[in-house]
Amino acid sequence: MANVISDETMEYVGILAKLELSEEEKKQAKHDMEKMLDYIDKLNELDTSEVEPMSHIFPVQNVFREDIVVNGDGVSNLLENAPESKNNGLVVPMTTIQ
Repeated sequence: MANVISDETMEYVGILAKLELSEEEKKQAKHDMEKMLDYIDKLNELDTSEVEPMSHIFPVQNVFREDIVVNGDGVSNLLENAPESKNNGLVVPMTTIQ
């Protein structure tokens, strides 16, 4: 393997991830991380100079839709059942923090 991770680095990663691993688990995690880094090195060998960077896997022009009122303005119906209303809104009792 070209990539070698030190025991100190593994200990630090374990602290950051808040993991308590046994010695066998640390050894396996270290081996797995070294394999991942080797794979990333292998991917870096690919020529991607002609590949355009992207932020989504699907072409996205506008992810926002227009707000369209479907059911109309139901404020008057809502306020009909309110015990008290003011300025087209509900009046609620004032609350205090004690």
